[in-house]
Amino acid sequence: MMNVEKLFNISNKVVILTGASGFLGQQYSEALSQKNVKIVLADINYQKCKKLEEQLNKKYSNETLSLKLDVGNKKSVQSMVSKTLKKFDQIDGLINNAVFPETVKERSIPLETFPLDILQKIISVNTIGSFLCSQEVGKIMAKKKNGVIVNISSIYGMVAADQRIYGKSGLNSSIGYALTKSSVINLTRYLSSYWGNKGIRVNTLTLGGVEYNQDPEFIKKYSEKTMIGRMAQKDEYVGALVFLLSDASSYMIGSNLIVDGGWTAW
Repeated sequence: MMNVEKLFNISNKVVILTGASGFLGQQYSEALSQKNVKIVLADINYQKCKKLEEQLNKKYSNETLSLKLDVGNKKSVQSMVSKTLKKFDQIDGLINNAVFPETVKERSIPLETFPLDILQKIISVNTIGSFLCSQEVGKIMAKKKNGVIVNISSIYGMVAADQRIYGKSGLNSSIGYALTKSSVINLTRYLSSYWGNKGIRVNTLTLGGVEYNQDPEFIKKYSEKTMIGRMAQKDEYVGALVFLLSDASSYMIGSNLIVDGGWTAW
């Protein structure tokens, strides 16, 4: 039997993380740095990536590369891949984590009047972005017959949002978020069936809600719908992510790993 520690070893792997400067992206960056991964911090907000890179470099010895990335723009994605290969000469993993940053105002728009232009922006980042990054990185992985892609989804890609828990919190989950997060799950399945014989493993990591100073009433109502009785802490998804990137999940492909405190298991 293989050494268990080696199963979870991802040291010196080159991993692209989109949406790296976001709330959860920063948690993933920290965890991967602890595992000595060579990380490409890719985000539309380049300055936040550089600041994050500086913070990581003070604490860890792994190599990092910050890149400005518009995931919905093919040329931007191609440039990211080219710069990654120039620096590291390989790509072992891709985490499609970028998500359109809906404002409180946008999340509060009723379905009946939800603007098409906002919906198209959400689709461009959440769905098309995941497709373009997978398409361009997958080409490289297919040539060497090895690689891992992790698509980040949400419980609202699996089940409908319970409108009753939001009230006037302004935290409503929009129709655009639901549409795109469900599409990511099936993107995983398609890519797996297409590239599975090329040594590329594609899986989805589906997340529940994370507590971060939301309205107390919302936190209470949300927590009551989980089996564990609370929302997730910001660092509770990194273990699942490392598992999916590592050889510990070598026989896992086309799957959806759900980490939601039991929200969808009722």
